Amino acid sequence: MGFKRRLKKNKEKQQGKTVDAADVLAQQEAEAREASDEFETEVYIPSGWDVTEEERYVYAFHNSQAPKLKKNQISIYSMELLEQGDGGAVITALVRNSVSQPIKFEDPTILLLGPDKEVIARKKFDLSVLGDISAFKAVPWKFSFDAEDLEPGAKLPSDDWMLAFELKAEHSLDLDKTWEESIAEDTREALEKIVADAPKLKPGELNFMGLEAQVKDSGDLVVTFLIRNGTDKNVNIEQLPMGLKDATDEEVARGVFKLEDFTVKANTSKPWSFIFPESMVSKKDPDLSRWNLYALQ
Repeated sequence: MGFKRRLKKNKEKQQGKTVDAADVLAQQEAEAREASDEFETEVYIPSGWDVTEEERYVYAFHNSQAPKLKKNQISIYSMELLEQGDGGAVITALVRNSVSQPIKFEDPTILLLGPDKEVIARKKFDLSVLGDISAFKAVPWKFSFDAEDLEPGAKLPSDDWMLAFELKAEHSLDLDKTWEESIAEDTREALEKIVADAPKLKPGELNFMGLEAQVKDSGDLVVTFLIRNGTDKNVNIEQLPMGLKDATDEEVARGVFKLEDFTVKANTSKPWSFIFPESMVSKKDPDLSRWNLYALQ
């Protein structure tokens, strides 16, 4: 199979991102080395792989162009992006290891990043098929992204792109710009504590966590809550059909709320407030000592 290489204009971008192995793998490096040490990698083709001589040459060439790694690093060195007719892409890359013992991946999430390091696509890959990657080796692999793996509104980049491992990050607070500019620092700190102390989300879970509900003198019901995104993708919300029950488990209000350019980032919680006008409130004088906000089917 021949290669029609789409080379990147910026060589620094072409290098890809190196990360500490401990940030991606469960295992730790056993042998200590000086932080200043740098290591080259050697292309390794597992036995049984059907690889042509031309492909071996291309892999070796790109590996020779790749920057040296420091101790305990793993890297994805991107080589080629080929767009597919279905809107996806197949990206050829070298998975490189400078850990001084064999490493084994399971199912890391791989990111396709654009010119400004923005996430273009995100997908989990079963890399256990690579087997054990020995120390200072580089194994080629083709990462196939489908159209549905692209972030909402994202387009495949023509140049200045790279692949990167998504590091395991703590669930965090995501403030809309209007909130960022208006709330006090102590309010922000209180929200950050609520997010940190909240029950852990299951993988792929999206739910709502109530913060405050209050009936105004006008009869309107104001509800403030967190939209909690436990998925590994940004979620765009255009409208929310919501209902609220009070401490007696009776429905107090229901309505459909339209949103514009509203995104909850991956692995974050975003606070928001809705106003149920009096016309949407079905129960007067509700018991809001305990309440539940839920999405209507």
